[in-house]
Amino acid sequence: MTSIRVNQSDVVPVLPLGGPSSDSMPTSEKSTESDSKCIFAFDYKYIGGKPVVLEGYLPVPRDCSSQSPIGRPAIIYFHGGSLTVGNRRSWFPTWLQTRLSVQKFIFISADYRLMPPATGHDIVEDIQDVFRFVATSLNGRLDEAMSNEGGVDPIPAGGKLSPWNPYRVAPEAIGVAGTSAGGLCAYLACMHADPKPRVALSMYGAGGNFYSPHYFTPKSEPFLRGRELNDPQRFHSYLYPQSSELESISDSPIAYHPPTYVIPGYPSNPRMFLGPLYLQLGTYLDYYTGMHEPSLSAYLRSLPVDAGLHANPIPEQHRRLFPHYGVTSAWPPTCLVHGSSDTAVLVEESRHLHSLLVAANVDVELWEVDGAEHSFDYAPPAEGISYETLFHDVVKFLSDHLDPSSV
Repeated sequence: MTSIRVNQSDVVPVLPLGGPSSDSMPTSEKSTESDSKCIFAFDYKYIGGKPVVLEGYLPVPRDCSSQSPIGRPAIIYFHGGSLTVGNRRSWFPTWLQTRLSVQKFIFISADYRLMPPATGHDIVEDIQDVFRFVATSLNGRLDEAMSNEGGVDPIPAGGKLSPWNPYRVAPEAIGVAGTSAGGLCAYLACMHADPKPRVALSMYGAGGNFYSPHYFTPKSEPFLRGRELNDPQRFHSYLYPQSSELESISDSPIAYHPPTYVIPGYPSNPRMFLGPLYLQLGTYLDYYTGMHEPSLSAYLRSLPVDAGLHANPIPEQHRRLFPHYGVTSAWPPTCLVHGSSDTAVLVEESRHLHSLLVAANVDVELWEVDGAEHSFDYAPPAEGISYETLFHDVVKFLSDHLDPSSV
């Protein structure tokens, strides 16, 4: 089934994939980390002795007297940030989490390793480990943590669990969602996770068409909302080959300079610039695949326009990172939402993936938001603009496909 929704919008909010400009950023662009108290936080794996963490939000039970577990659907969410910056609380979709909680869904937001030095191959491994942990280990960890009166610290830096909560993950009812680069993570989960997600949501997700010149063509003029280009020399340690010497990282919060800084509100985390920088240099796919020598991006630039869609130029070992190679009839039902004026992830990407899913007879919806830029759903309400109907329909799509009674 296919539908196109067109809403009027002129919202210009935060840009998770496109990144910040040198202009002072309004308050709405700096308040996109979750301020909700997490219900639980666990390490789902360790890399180099450091935990990689997920946090979750359990529905509030009406009656805490029951000691019997109640299985409920879960959505595993992946944050945006070009795969180069952010963590489980960055650009947090409060609108999605709160609405799913009302539906008694368990909402889980997970960290994953960031580029560089990680590549898409590392991120796929993390996605697989998240799904495995949630499906096989999370309920036991929750039982253990709640067995002590008053709750315990699930991880050293985590908050305490609330008193007994009966809700647990129904392993047969796990879905996936992601925003921007997190949408790419959702696609990769559809391809590689076990258990396979039963439903997927992509909010203006990247990766619907990595053969788009947007990823491998160098830019000499502003291309993201007219924001000035970055000086590569400022990010020497994040450019190959120096980038390969960076320490593995999965938690890099968004951060800004104080109002007293020469440019008030200017990003203070250099990783916030990396996604736009790699797009500017036309080398994003080199970092994503780890294919620098020879450069995959340079090779794609040498091909005739659209040749990649027909010639399969990606080396076999990297095709697992390109969603269009993974589309089959086994792909789960998918909801794609994209702003028609997105300059960070072009709407053509969702249109391309949508066409592939339709051809594979997958239950898919593509809802385009007329005039909307990247991250439109994070903006505060604007006069004459409401996304309430869209948000309701997104949650309904997820709920319809995760009802345990239909499993």
